[in-house]
Amino acid sequence: MDVYQEAVRYLESQHVPVVVEAEPDILEEDVFQEEAVSCFLSPLQAENIDFPDTPTSCSLEEMLERRLAVLKGILESEEVYLRELEALLMPMKALRASAGTSQPVLSGRQVQTVFYQVPELRDMHQSFYSGLKARLSTHCQTEPSPSQESKMNHTGFELRVGDLFLKMVNQIGLYGGFIENYEEAVEVVRKCTQSDPRFRTLAESMMLNNSADKTRTKYTFEALLYKPLDRVTKTTLVLRELLKTTPAEHDDYVALQETLRLSRSFLSGVNESSQCKREVMLSHEMRRQLMRDGFVVDVSEGDRSLRHLFLYTDLLLCTRFKHATRGKQDQYRFCWYLPLAGLKLRWVADQEQSSDTHLRLHTVRTKMYLLRQQLQQQKGSRGVLLAARSRKKLEQMELMLLTHSPVYRLELHSPSGKSHTLLLSSLYELEEWREAIHKLTTENIETVPPDLLTLTSACVKLRMTQQPPLQSSSAVEDKESLCGTLSVAIHSACGLQQATCVYVCVEVDGYGFYDTQAQTHSSVCSLNPHWDQELSFQVDGAQKLQVLCVSQSDGQDDAVLGKTTLRLESKSLNKRWRRQTLQLGEVELTLSLKFNPHPLEPPSSTAQQHPVFCVPIETVAQQEGVMVPHVVRCCVEEVERRGMDELGIYRISGTTSDISTLKAAFNSNLREAVTRLRSMEVNAVSGVLKLYFRELPEPLIPAELFQSLATALDIQDMNARLVSMLSLLQSCPDTNRHTFLYLMHHLQRVSEKQDINKMSLLNLATVFGPSLLRPPVAGLGHDGPTVDISQEVVVQVQVVFCYLQCNNLPEAQISVAHDTDADDETTHM
Repeated sequence: MDVYQEAVRYLESQHVPVVVEAEPDILEEDVFQEEAVSCFLSPLQAENIDFPDTPTSCSLEEMLERRLAVLKGILESEEVYLRELEALLMPMKALRASAGTSQPVLSGRQVQTVFYQVPELRDMHQSFYSGLKARLSTHCQTEPSPSQESKMNHTGFELRVGDLFLKMVNQIGLYGGFIENYEEAVEVVRKCTQSDPRFRTLAESMMLNNSADKTRTKYTFEALLYKPLDRVTKTTLVLRELLKTTPAEHDDYVALQETLRLSRSFLSGVNESSQCKREVMLSHEMRRQLMRDGFVVDVSEGDRSLRHLFLYTDLLLCTRFKHATRGKQDQYRFCWYLPLAGLKLRWVADQEQSSDTHLRLHTVRTKMYLLRQQLQQQKGSRGVLLAARSRKKLEQMELMLLTHSPVYRLELHSPSGKSHTLLLSSLYELEEWREAIHKLTTENIETVPPDLLTLTSACVKLRMTQQPPLQSSSAVEDKESLCGTLSVAIHSACGLQQATCVYVCVEVDGYGFYDTQAQTHSSVCSLNPHWDQELSFQVDGAQKLQVLCVSQSDGQDDAVLGKTTLRLESKSLNKRWRRQTLQLGEVELTLSLKFNPHPLEPPSSTAQQHPVFCVPIETVAQQEGVMVPHVVRCCVEEVERRGMDELGIYRISGTTSDISTLKAAFNSNLREAVTRLRSMEVNAVSGVLKLYFRELPEPLIPAELFQSLATALDIQDMNARLVSMLSLLQSCPDTNRHTFLYLMHHLQRVSEKQDINKMSLLNLATVFGPSLLRPPVAGLGHDGPTVDISQEVVVQVQVVFCYLQCNNLPEAQISVAHDTDADDETTHM
């Protein structure tokens, strides 16, 4: 059955009159008669016109000319429709103001019912109209002259509008609300027309300005209310005609196919819902409805398969999509289903990929990158067919990547003993699925055993997601998308309900040639966690940033505390840091962003972290974008979390193997290192901290200050001595000075518990002095008197001891200032 006929049948089932031009009893002033006069303007207004199929012999040039004519007709029709919506909305403000008076025309509830979803529909179509008008205007201004007819047959390829139609149809759900409310709105209009002369006068004489001849047309209120219904039933006809006049090689073709499917699916779904077809009555007066669907990777006996998952009110249905042969309808094949009642969910990050899998995925990403480069270069007539082939290959490889790269596992366990494992690439998407399923499982709706054949067959019409989320399927390049290096500095969070270890996960979209996800290390157990960790992404086509805050509890699964999506706009990002505060549920997260646009290099097979041990501290700090290296902060935080009461902390060392393991972890993967840090003996943690300072190529306090500090120790007056030593400290490089101050404050806190841990200031100075301060190496250009070994140790210990005795040591700056571009702004989402 034709989709349009389905829509007409639905409207009739709802007792909504479907108006045709030949009806003899239409009022002269009614807008429906005006449509009969102007139906030639565009396909959108030609309700009863059957468009002839595009002849197979039609040349490419003729097809593109037909396409341009269809688009111009759509634009004209959009203009008319917007004027109709504006006319419908004209009295809304006055009626709303009247509702608050002693003699209202309509009550506030009646106003809301009559105009329900109309402002949103107006805004949606206004956005579409403005975008389409701008594209057509630009195209017509740059059209070649008749003398350039030899080049004419490919200029139509430059006009891309598929994204505009796709964006509009993605919001077509607004019409669903309008349709459900329509009968009630019409009933309010009819009753008030009969009972209130003021409203009757308004309802029978609403005026519309016609832009063409500057005349005014009289409408009835009810006629204008019918306009959105009339509009949505014709959408599929228009899209079908536009697709027929769009060559398969055109960049818009895929997007328009998707748009047509969505439109058909929406109208079929509305019709399906109205007649309660294939619906099953559940407990609590509820019917089985489709709540969410999308593509996931189903794991069975180690094999991965891309599947279409449907979440209904009472069950999960996993299906395999089967493309139809020519002339037949697409189908879904049943794979499995699980009732939601009693369903248990658990998500975990999958294990590391094997080296073989990693190598294969890198090969696929490299090929995708090269194909993408070719697509950007393939222009003109010769490039049309090549571009179509390249895009097809790109989609195939992206499907392969989508199937084999996911690392997040969502485990489903049914009370009956059945279990299934799904894999997803995005933690954000996984959490959306988990939330949707969890919400339904808490409502205790009983499961009625489904008719699997009927339910699976209905998927074609009910589905909301038509295709896997492939970036390569995007028909139009968005100039606002980012290409270059995106840096995200995660600072701190507040608003936690209880102290916990927390990490932040950041995801970007775009082509998957590079890593699209990164995580901070886990914070110490705190109500106000701090990271000051910089994450960097190579991005191509990125338009959004997804941020999640995740808690870790001993012996329990990780839990997402909050999440949000941030739109990435090139005009608001630049090479300077911009600080922002995001609302993730109850958690408030502070971060900074900067973006450096540049051509991208091919993806690297390894994304290994730079080593931190035996590397100049300034180099490490610069790589991490901080003042105090993470290895220092993480070890200090862990010692303060569980080592302050440890006897001989910093004097009694941990086992050599544990220290070596932690050192290797910090050199390769900060997240893994922090995870290991949590479980290691605390003496191994303190041992790693001492080892880090001991293995610095240059001591934390520069060697050239050794003699000056030794001389300052001879100053008898304690206050004068401290002033001199603090002055010398100011001459240290920023990273060295702030790291030293950070360590000194920590050691002072350790000594406050010396009655328990037996670590006095002098004991701590004895342990750290030789690591933090060393004399110049003779023969390397350093002048001045040499120091014997016994005097050297005394100076090292006394210098550190003197700093530790200072009660007014300056506070350390832990991170680099990231808010140099603008004031803080809070984004609530």
